[in-house]
Amino acid sequence: MNYSTIKQFFRGLEWQLFRQQIIFDRMVTVVNPDGSISKHIVCEYCKKNIVVSRHIQIHHTPIELTDDNVNDVTISLNPDNVKIACLHCHNKEHDRFSGPATKRHVKNKGVYIVYGPPMCGKTTYVKENMQPGDIVVDMDRLYQAVSLQPLYDKPDNLKYIIFGLRNTLLDNIKTRYGNWNSAWIIGGYADKYARDKLASDLGAELVYIEADKEDCLYRLNYCNDYRQEHKDEWTEYINNWFDNFTK
Repeated sequence: MNYSTIKQFFRGLEWQLFRQQIIFDRMVTVVNPDGSISKHIVCEYCKKNIVVSRHIQIHHTPIELTDDNVNDVTISLNPDNVKIACLHCHNKEHDRFSGPATKRHVKNKGVYIVYGPPMCGKTTYVKENMQPGDIVVDMDRLYQAVSLQPLYDKPDNLKYIIFGLRNTLLDNIKTRYGNWNSAWIIGGYADKYARDKLASDLGAELVYIEADKEDCLYRLNYCNDYRQEHKDEWTEYINNWFDNFTK
């Protein structure tokens, strides 16, 4: 898929107006027990309410949008060729963020290092495979937990505290301390030596979430969170990861 062509289309006024109309037309009206009326956006795949507006996705189906047909309005702007999807179902329909397997057999006390470039979908992969009672080590969430800042806003003066917390958690995972089920470590780990050493130290399995640079930059443009608001900073993170990555 030619993302430059697709991006131009999704940024265009025609698509924005079409998207708004689809959402408006398919809004579900509900009469609450107190007699009040509320409106909901429902995923047409899983039938769940989409409560976060930025998670509302418009998915082209049965004819997928491609660089060959994006300018054909009978496909790209056809209400009969789109469905409303939540973020999870939209990723599933496109087979995104699947890594080496869409669903893996998770072992009790299994340890998994989930790595790849920024914006490749590491956290999404973990959420789709983890179970309640698992432990997740994610630097972004550790920063948020101790600073109460927006996710991905990582105050530089806290980095040594965060590294200390991460190392303590990794030590507990290494010794299998605690009553957790499985452990997931999320990170970039562009350097092969560093990730292989960590995997060896923890007795962990490596899970690579593959994505090319253009795909990551495309997702950055549409993530609708702190990362998009600091696009230059995150573009640099993405470029640096691909510059330093070793298989």
